[in-house]
Amino acid sequence: MALTMAAKIKETAGFLKSKLSAPEVGMILGTGLGSFVNKIHREIEIPYRSIPHFLYSTVLGHTGSLVSGEIAGKNVLVMNGRFHYYEGYELPEITFPVRVMAELGIKKLIVTNAAGALNPEFSPGDLMVIRDHLNFSGINPLRGPNLELQGERFPDLSEAYNLEMIKIAQEVALKLEIKLQTGVYAWMTGPSYETPAEIKALSVLGVDAVGMSTVPEVIVANHCGLKTLGVSYLTNVAAGLESGRLNHNIVLNRAKESSRVFHSFMVGIMEAI
Repeated sequence: MALTMAAKIKETAGFLKSKLSAPEVGMILGTGLGSFVNKIHREIEIPYRSIPHFLYSTVLGHTGSLVSGEIAGKNVLVMNGRFHYYEGYELPEITFPVRVMAELGIKKLIVTNAAGALNPEFSPGDLMVIRDHLNFSGINPLRGPNLELQGERFPDLSEAYNLEMIKIAQEVALKLEIKLQTGVYAWMTGPSYETPAEIKALSVLGVDAVGMSTVPEVIVANHCGLKTLGVSYLTNVAAGLESGRLNHNIVLNRAKESSRVFHSFMVGIMEAI
């Protein structure tokens, strides 16, 4: 007999509880940002393939392991690599780790990604705190039976990105003299990059950055009552806004180039929340 989603969450959380300290803060690392796990003290790393009901990452730049440990005196649980809709996975599978984190007791979640910049005032190398998003996929991870134990049927997304967390991120950036943008992120399913016409349409709608992740996880995090912060690392200018062709290596290389700034920013946020 197939297990229900609720039963899978309980089983996975039980497995992790036997191996890890109770986490306070959860984190999802985007493409090329996995080196942040080197900042974790007393770390325990578990490959996704070893965790019941977890998927595994198939994308270059996503290691595919769950890392537990301590940063700035806080117990953290970090996804070193995420799952994407374009990999062929379904949204309940993609967002399953967020539900497990909620079951383990985290109250705050930091979701990061690599993204393309649309706003002409933004440049590759900038960090952007997400203040809101647009979901252009036509799908929602909450479709289907509601998991009543984790959240209500119709969650409010008017503050999908927690205002208190955003303020903290802005104060940390100011203190560390890090250039931080604030903007709207659009989720496109990928894996193809957007066409110039699509980018033009997104710009008209007020989008500042675009990427292929984050929104499903943020929707589920809000369903679970988690205070959520979203941060994009702007690795490139979106398609059609400058000459040259996009490819995955550009994203990976630019993410690695600015890893020091990203690391300092994330540690500063961990200290402040």
